[in-house]
Amino acid sequence: MTKGILLLHGPNLNLLGTRQPEVYGSTRLADIDAAVKRHVSPFDIELRAAQSNHEGALVDSLHEARNWADGVVFNPGAYTHTSLALRDAIVAIELPVIEVHLSNVHGREAFRHQSLLAGVCLGQIAGFGWQGYILAVDALLRRWGMLDEPAAAAT
Repeated sequence: MTKGILLLHGPNLNLLGTRQPEVYGSTRLADIDAAVKRHVSPFDIELRAAQSNHEGALVDSLHEARNWADGVVFNPGAYTHTSLALRDAIVAIELPVIEVHLSNVHGREAFRHQSLLAGVCLGQIAGFGWQGYILAVDALLRRWGMLDEPAAAAT
């Protein structure tokens, strides 16, 4: 049975590859989407990617995901620290959402240490660059029984 994953990117992520590469890396957003698509290709996964700089558009994408997706990998960018609307949308859609950040937000400015979204997400992955998206997708695949647990975890 096909599972659906929404790969959702928030504000300023359209500038990846050129925006503060010392913080966010040099990988472009299109390259991240392509890498995740390649990663899920062996599985029966429908992957849709979206990016917006607008809070309401991100809320709309989350609402639309209710109709087709089984999980969401979401980098909310700076809205992580400010958006009750996104928090409420995550609660409302009743889908597992994994919050992803390219940089280690907990090692940066104090205002980035608090996520208004983490408490309503399945989990948070931060500081692993673009590979964080792969880790998040793998967490969903494991949740759905589509990916085996690592051997060390079974003991």
